[in-house]
Amino acid sequence: MQKKQSFAEVFEARGLSRRDFLKFCGLTSVALGLAPSLFPNVVQAMETKPRTPVIWLHGQECTCCSESFIRSSHPIAADVVLNMISLDYDDTLSAAAGHQLEAVRKQIMKEYKGKYILAVEGNASLKDGGVYCMVGGEAFVDVLRETAEDAMAVIAWGSCASFGCVQNAYPNPSGAAPVSEVISGKPIVNVPGCPPIAEVMTGVITHVHTFGTLPELDRFMRPKAFYGTRIHDKCYRRPFFDAGMFVESFDDEAAAKGWCLYKMGCKGPTTYNSCSKIEWNEKTSFPIGSGHPCIGCSEPNFWDNGPFYTRRAEVPFLGTDSNADEIGKIAVGAAVAGAAAHAIGTVIKQKVSPSEKKES
Repeated sequence: MQKKQSFAEVFEARGLSRRDFLKFCGLTSVALGLAPSLFPNVVQAMETKPRTPVIWLHGQECTCCSESFIRSSHPIAADVVLNMISLDYDDTLSAAAGHQLEAVRKQIMKEYKGKYILAVEGNASLKDGGVYCMVGGEAFVDVLRETAEDAMAVIAWGSCASFGCVQNAYPNPSGAAPVSEVISGKPIVNVPGCPPIAEVMTGVITHVHTFGTLPELDRFMRPKAFYGTRIHDKCYRRPFFDAGMFVESFDDEAAAKGWCLYKMGCKGPTTYNSCSKIEWNEKTSFPIGSGHPCIGCSEPNFWDNGPFYTRRAEVPFLGTDSNADEIGKIAVGAAVAGAAAHAIGTVIKQKVSPSEKKES
């Protein structure tokens, strides 16, 4: 079995300094939401452990997850992005193809039995024996099951692999199914998004590499460190939402001023992801920051849960259909009511006799 380099050795070979290496470890720890006390664990793992072998399969998908991953700039150095992991098999990025490449996959499965991570991009076709998605003359669903059998863990990249996405949408002619419906008896982590954020993808692999376990997951098997809060809660347009200031059409004055996109169908209030915190392309922007409403792509069945660009229902709560003056009146009224209640309470307290106080 060929000895694999550690992350520190990769950095050194690339001419990066010790400072760069420690910065990488620190940024990774922050991205994963780890306590400062765990920083030495990350450093030790990166210095001593060989990189984790990864087999990356492609089913029914558009390759946007790979496109996102290779553009990751943080927490990893841009020129070592493909050295973040020991990517030993990827039928999209590999120079080899056909039987030659499939032999590599089988060799990795044999040499690193129980030690490799299976990364899956896209979903599997189950209808008619899986003939609607073939790899090297085999149904992808069979390749997926075979490769998952001896994997340490399975990571479902993107909404296609995590929840089915557009291929799984009604009427689902190919019988597309997410990874969790095909593989059982293996640890699975879903990293949804169309595509998922690059730093989230690398962060999950780093966690597995450092601690040998999957990160803490939510009920949809998503890592809580990255899917624990709603986009709405960290969105810079949130103050406009609270003030009842909304975009009514894409070319109105409110859109030019960057007001809230809720009335344009934005699903930020019901979508859990890190877009508004990590953003995309070296923190250049994210969909809402670019003037486009969130379509909820990291949530199950988002394609069938439309419509896009239209608010599904009138929800009468503070901020949604109120302007700033109305909200101000409500706030003043609440303050006045509070002051009156306090005054009444004070009068009642003063009227209580000393004997009553003693008895109470």
